[in-house]
Amino acid sequence: MTNTQPITFEGSLGHNLSARLDEPTGEAKAYALFAHCFTCTKDINATSRIARHLAEQQIGVLRFDFTGLGHSEGSFGETTFESNIGDLLAAAQWLRLERQAPSILIGHSLGGAAVLATAGSVPECKAVATIGAPSEPKHVLKLIGPSVDAIERDGHATVPLGGRPIDIGKDLIHDLQTRDPKERIGAMQRPLLIFHSETDATVGIENATQIFTWAKHPKSFVSLDGADHLLTNSDDAKYVAQILVAWAERWIKHETE
Repeated sequence: MTNTQPITFEGSLGHNLSARLDEPTGEAKAYALFAHCFTCTKDINATSRIARHLAEQQIGVLRFDFTGLGHSEGSFGETTFESNIGDLLAAAQWLRLERQAPSILIGHSLGGAAVLATAGSVPECKAVATIGAPSEPKHVLKLIGPSVDAIERDGHATVPLGGRPIDIGKDLIHDLQTRDPKERIGAMQRPLLIFHSETDATVGIENATQIFTWAKHPKSFVSLDGADHLLTNSDDAKYVAQILVAWAERWIKHETE
């Protein structure tokens, strides 16, 4: 059995961010922080299913909506990749004060790129896992496509993403374009687990290869054979959670001793 409770905390731009904390009914042996995919929310199936499965294995999970998305306050058009990192650090601080600092950082898609960029700033983090993550944050500009020119010209534009209109600002475009993650990933000094599907039509498998090449050991790769980018099949999400728990146990086990 698990418990899920809504919480809020202040994000990097000063807005209240909406979050859910999934916890076991008994004492948690560790806590994880989960970053959702680009323009997604904390409540998409992949994120919520993985969080619940982890909680069933005594790992508490904090998942939240980045500024301007889901039920969080603020305008997504004002955000940048750097503000996403700031939101993650604010979430880590909430866990640090209210439960215990996150031992595991998990990120899906662009959320994976964000946790790779954030891990070095969370000293308590002992392990990092990515799911379908791009090797370079600017990869998501392919989703924005021809709207990039309009955003550069007008400062922002409304772009249809995931079946809904999303306001994208020029600062986000510039931030994504100038990010060079190679050095930061190489210097992360955290055990890394990379999940990716060779049939991912949104973020190609070559991205996993590049992240794996840049990262230092210990590092591991798990193929999500046949899975789509959003892990819409519940069995794929459950598989990720099962592998993640078994892998993370090596790095967090001393916390329960």
